[in-house]
Amino acid sequence: MKVHDLRPAAGSHRPKTRVGRGIAAGKGKTAGRGTKGQKARGKVRPGFEGGQNPLYRRLAYRRGFKNIFKIVYEVVNVGRLDALEVDGPITPEVLVQMRIVRDDTAPVKVLGQGEVTRPLHVRAHAFSASARQKIEAAGGTVEVIA
Repeated sequence: MKVHDLRPAAGSHRPKTRVGRGIAAGKGKTAGRGTKGQKARGKVRPGFEGGQNPLYRRLAYRRGFKNIFKIVYEVVNVGRLDALEVDGPITPEVLVQMRIVRDDTAPVKVLGQGEVTRPLHVRAHAFSASARQKIEAAGGTVEVIA
């Protein structure tokens, strides 16, 4: 087999349509552009709306994008948890009840600001590394809710 023997797979390559080559060709006379008008005669740049202010100029000028998959946590520091007078585990439901967390539907993340002086059993959706370290160093337990 040589380079000149190579051919594309059967049916994968269609020849380019030659427009404006007579009535018998099927794309003669107006060459598939309809009749008259700017689009029949010359080039019209993409987005051109006949002189009307185009869509990309009518819309607000915004940079970047908004990540629709971003998880927004309700955050609580370990110092705040240490000050709580709670019997049993500290859960997101307890934090909502005590009005430390506002949104009861958002996941809760525990951050490591402050000190832990007693063993705490904390259940939350996420923990920072420093928060986990401080709670476990004080003899407490950390439980991640799925």
